[in-house]
Amino acid sequence: MTKKAETRKKPPPQGADIHVLDALFRTIQSRKRSKPENSWTAALMARGVPKIAQKTGEEAVETVIAAMAGDKKEIAAESADLLYHLLVLWAATGVKPKDVWSALEKRRGVSGIIEKSTRKS
Repeated sequence: MTKKAETRKKPPPQGADIHVLDALFRTIQSRKRSKPENSWTAALMARGVPKIAQKTGEEAVETVIAAMAGDKKEIAAESADLLYHLLVLWAATGVKPKDVWSALEKRRGVSGIIEKSTRKS
C-alpha cells in the first residue's frame, strides 16, 4: 500500500478535529502538482482560475436545478460537486479553509441582515 493510499484510508485519530472539507482541501493541494492527464484537480488548475470559476458556477446552477426539482439525492450529489469545485477555486486563489471558517465564525450569532449591512460596498 502506498503512503498516499494509506493516508486516505486511515481515519483521523480519535478526538482529532479534522473536517471532511479540510481533508478534501489537503487532497486538492496535493493534486495541484500532479499531471493533468492523471488528475481532474491538476487539469482544472492547469486551465486557470477562469475555468475553475466557470465550473464552480456550473455546479452551483446544477445544485439549484436539483433543488427546484426537489430531488434530495441529486441535491446532495450536486452539492458535493459544488463544494469540491469551490475548494479547488480556493486552492487556486490562495484562500485557505481556515480563512473561510474564520469569516463564518465572525458572523456567528449575528443577524444576516445586520451583518450584510455592515459590509463595505
